[in-house]
Amino acid sequence: MKYLIVGLGNIGAEYEDTRHNIGFITIDAFADEFGAQWKDERYGAVAEAKIKGRTLILLKPNTYMNLSGNAVRYWMQKEKIDLQHLLIIVDDLALPFGSLRLKGKGSDAGHNGLKNIKELIGTESYPRLRFGIGNNFSKGKQIDFVLGKFTDEEWKTLVERVKVAIEIIKSYCLAGLSITMNQFNNK
Repeated sequence: MKYLIVGLGNIGAEYEDTRHNIGFITIDAFADEFGAQWKDERYGAVAEAKIKGRTLILLKPNTYMNLSGNAVRYWMQKEKIDLQHLLIIVDDLALPFGSLRLKGKGSDAGHNGLKNIKELIGTESYPRLRFGIGNNFSKGKQIDFVLGKFTDEEWKTLVERVKVAIEIIKSYCLAGLSITMNQFNNK
């Protein structure tokens, strides 16, 4: 059984460790735990992890956030991944900082990466792990906030929340969406 686990983010040093790159931060930590090695491939960096007979294709798109759908569609087709075995890890302004919510479908909620994925795979019905980055910004400063770096204080919390996100990803692949949602959402 194969899964495609995608961490959304933007490539380049200027975006490293920014709130918008929480998908990259999470998938990097997941790859580290499994000793998975990243290779530059078409549309992104790709690594492979195995867990109890399942193959997890890990992907960090190099298309920039707004064109993430190109990478997702390509790797779903290349690896013959079912929609039910796709998981997108994405930052979410609507959730308090550090909150984690697994959903089986949903709107893009104004997130350009999710919007592009929907356009290119033709549906909003795909699982996503929403990682709350909060909304602690003043009017007109959303872009600065999203593309801003985490504070030292936030990093302390972030390290622990990324560990929980890794457990959610493992559970999703081993136990499925419903059981994982029941176990981890609202915690």
